[in-house]
Amino acid sequence: MKSLLSVLLLVITMSTYAQTQYEVSGEGDRKILKGIIHRDLLAKDSAFKWYQQNQAGYSPSAPVIAGVKSKANQVQYIVFGGTWCGDTRYILPKFFQLLDAAGVNQETVTLIGVDHSKKTIGHLTEALNITNVPTIIVLKDGKEAGRVVEYGKTGQWDKELSEIISGVK
Repeated sequence: MKSLLSVLLLVITMSTYAQTQYEVSGEGDRKILKGIIHRDLLAKDSAFKWYQQNQAGYSPSAPVIAGVKSKANQVQYIVFGGTWCGDTRYILPKFFQLLDAAGVNQETVTLIGVDHSKKTIGHLTEALNITNVPTIIVLKDGKEAGRVVEYGKTGQWDKELSEIISGVK
């Protein structure tokens, strides 16, 4: 647990003080962002048309929103995703839409892009045992409360995320 807190502090420090926190490779719809990124990069860059397309038609259920909202000021998120990854392209836009619906402050989210090998700047994937993307880690007081990997254990990633957050003490 101590290492998770150390990694989180490193990530927060990097995102606070660094100008460019990510690397870009590829171009067009094959552009890969590796490092600490922000959702605005995905929402506004024409290379990531999938971002807005995959928000369309998603409407989180009231119980899911309520679960996320219930501890909105008590948890933080570290999210790993690949701009090249179909699962990330599907889930990540919906994840941010869910947070918006629940009134979650975007400052509680650290978004980290990975390459095809699921590596990122600073060996964060290795430190946090990331094997698949997207991975959404929920933190409470710097400790992992739970994580949703890809579509979760039940195929309902948003419901599973809501249950993790609702269960935070």
